[in-house]
Amino acid sequence: MSYPTDRGSAAPVSLHRRILRDIESNILSGRWPAGHRIPSEQALTETYGCSRMTVNKVLTELARAGLLLRRRKTGSVVMPQESHSAILEIYDIGDEVRAQNLVYRFTVIERIVRPPTKTERQLASLPARCRLLALTVLHLGNDAPFCLEERIINLSAAPHAETEAFEDLAPGRWLVNHVPWNAAEHHISADAASDRRADLLGLSSGAPILVVERQTWRLEETVTRVHLSYPGGSHALTARFKPLHPLNSKTSP
Repeated sequence: MSYPTDRGSAAPVSLHRRILRDIESNILSGRWPAGHRIPSEQALTETYGCSRMTVNKVLTELARAGLLLRRRKTGSVVMPQESHSAILEIYDIGDEVRAQNLVYRFTVIERIVRPPTKTERQLASLPARCRLLALTVLHLGNDAPFCLEERIINLSAAPHAETEAFEDLAPGRWLVNHVPWNAAEHHISADAASDRRADLLGLSSGAPILVVERQTWRLEETVTRVHLSYPGGSHALTARFKPLHPLNSKTSP
C-alpha cells in the first residue's frame, strides 16, 4: 500500500502523521465540533489499513494536546477548543493597508527552501533536519513601503506552501486560509532598522521601526514564525479588550 507524499518533498508522509493530520484538521476546522464522537479505533484501523496500536498512539497524542477526551467504553469525543482570538488578533496586513484608504499590493522579494539556522532552531523549537520555506515580502500602500515581512514556514506542517506561488494571497493570509493552528504568540518591540531592512522600507539606516514577531503552532509543532517591520514614525498598534470580570460598585479602577 502506498501513501501520499508531501508536495515538493521526496520523503513519504508516515501513516501516523497522516492520521494525525486528518483528525486534527477535522477538529480545528470545525467540521467536527465540540462533543462530536469520532470514529472508533476499530473503524479508523479499517479506514487506514493500519494496526490498532498506530491509531491508539495518534488518539493518545491528540488527547494529550487537549483536542480529544478519551472514554474507555464510549470512545473519543472532541473537546471544546479555545478561540483563535487574543488581545492582539492576527490581522491581515492587506486589511491594515485598506483600512487607511490606501491601495494595497505586495511583492515577494525572496523565497528559498533551506534548513533552519541555529537561532531559528532555538526560537521555534525546530529540528535541525527539517525543511523551511523562507520568504521576504514587501507590503505596500499606494506603492509606498508599509511593512516588511520576513517569514519561515515549516514545510512539515504546511507542505503545500513549497509550490504555492503567492500571487493572489500573501503568505500570512494563505496560511490562515489553508493551515489550521491552535496556538499563537506575539512579541512587540521597538528597534532600529538594519541596513537591509532600512533599504527595503525606504528608511535611513538605524531609523526607528515597530517590530511584531509572531509564531503559530499546530498541536506542538511550529507552523510559521514571522518578523514584521513597520516604519516606526507612521505606525502604532491598538488593542481593544474587555476585562474578564465586569466592574461593580466595589471594584476600584
